[in-house]
Amino acid sequence: MVEKANQKKEPEAKPVQSSAGKTEVETPPHQAEHAEQSEFEDYGVTFEVVEGEELVGGKKIRRKGVYLLPNLFTTGALFSGFYAIVAAMNGLFEQSAIAVFVAMILDGLDGRVARMTNTQSEFGAQYDSLSDCISFGVAPALVSYAWSLSNLGKIGWMVAFVFAACAALRLARFNVQIDTADKRYFTGLPSPAAAAVVAGMVWFGTENGFDGKAVAGIAALLTAFAAVMMVSNVKYNSFKELDFKGRVPFVAILVVVLVLAVVASYPAGMLLAIFLIYALSGPLLIFKRKK
Repeated sequence: MVEKANQKKEPEAKPVQSSAGKTEVETPPHQAEHAEQSEFEDYGVTFEVVEGEELVGGKKIRRKGVYLLPNLFTTGALFSGFYAIVAAMNGLFEQSAIAVFVAMILDGLDGRVARMTNTQSEFGAQYDSLSDCISFGVAPALVSYAWSLSNLGKIGWMVAFVFAACAALRLARFNVQIDTADKRYFTGLPSPAAAAVVAGMVWFGTENGFDGKAVAGIAALLTAFAAVMMVSNVKYNSFKELDFKGRVPFVAILVVVLVLAVVASYPAGMLLAIFLIYALSGPLLIFKRKK
């Protein structure tokens, strides 16, 4: 009996008259604190990712976590882009250019792996876009700047910044128009292709012993051209109509082997030529149609 008497009685919710004349229930302090703690546990400091809610058996269930496999490829592409920046800062321009091409390969794999394994997610799409902004925007711009554009002073860093900004704008536009755009074509030069033009230029110049200072003007023009093409409305073939699952003539395999052999024999020059031709294909097609 004594213990019961000594126990504190918890305050109950009391009705309170509001200024609008309505009766509201005042929440006791301990209940309000408990509600805040619950809210903090759900939305506070956490390492969890919650993409949304879905109805399962009439109940709302939160989709927590991320898919590991496709995001590993995205992380690898991001790492390659970061390594390209570090290598360029240390004067390793050939390694930095190669790292950009490695990022291209990994970026091309993450989406395909996600579709093959049915592990697409909104988190993966956003993560991939941010990774592309660094690997194909910031990294090529800084590699080009460190190798050659720095010799032009303010004009050099301005051209490098314009390239990085155009890559970000290109990716933002792609994300907005992804549901309405014609799948057969890209609107503007894809950022990986633009990065390949710049990285191929640096790789080709380094391998052939060109002084970055001597070719600074050409480097600025090529970098600026790739930047402008990214944000243009020029149509580029997406090659998504190609059927890689169907049967092809035997000679097609021989052509693929021949192309791989030629690229492997002189990767710097061949990759620069391939992506430069692709970058020029858009404007050339427009000029051909007008004729």
